[in-house]
Amino acid sequence: MLQYEQSLWQEGFKSIAGVDEVGRGCLFGDVVAAAVILPPGHIIEGVNDSKKLSEKKRDQLYDKIVQECVAWSAARVDAETIDRINIKQASRLAMKLAVESLQTPSDYMLVDAEKVDVPLPQLSIIKGDAASQSIAAASIVAKVTRDRLCAVEWEHRYPVYGIAVHKGYATKLHRERLLEHGPCPLHRRSFLGKLFPEEQLQLF
Repeated sequence: MLQYEQSLWQEGFKSIAGVDEVGRGCLFGDVVAAAVILPPGHIIEGVNDSKKLSEKKRDQLYDKIVQECVAWSAARVDAETIDRINIKQASRLAMKLAVESLQTPSDYMLVDAEKVDVPLPQLSIIKGDAASQSIAAASIVAKVTRDRLCAVEWEHRYPVYGIAVHKGYATKLHRERLLEHGPCPLHRRSFLGKLFPEEQLQLF
């Protein structure tokens, strides 16, 4: 998973940031993006697309990534902004904020299937989290960050929806709880059209 990084290191780039986001398809909560710069030539065994890893393995790798990386950051864009500018633009904004928050500046970006609006050279890689260690590391950091928000902060604030279980995705349980309780302020109204007619959404 270092073919892209190796090529860029050979060209002279030193601070290659992998960038990815998580939560794009959720009905609830923020979209979260992360950026990770790993040392040139450094390999973290087990790093892969976060969706292919167990929660326990993701947590273990998260700790290794944040300890061994040159720099990392995570950024959030909330549901209200998602509804206002759409999920694609919100995902790109979260990526931009994550890159801009890196304590060590990046000189090149490898991005999972998107373009980030920053003045840096970058390469968009389809399914990049399965092809680049840097992007995979960012996907793990973003996933663990968001899952912890779901399990602690959001579950505590809105316990009736079972957010800790389904992480805000459109599972049967989540849809049932939505129909029973209606949406809360952290639900993405623009995502709920199949569950509620527009005139009913305006009542919440």
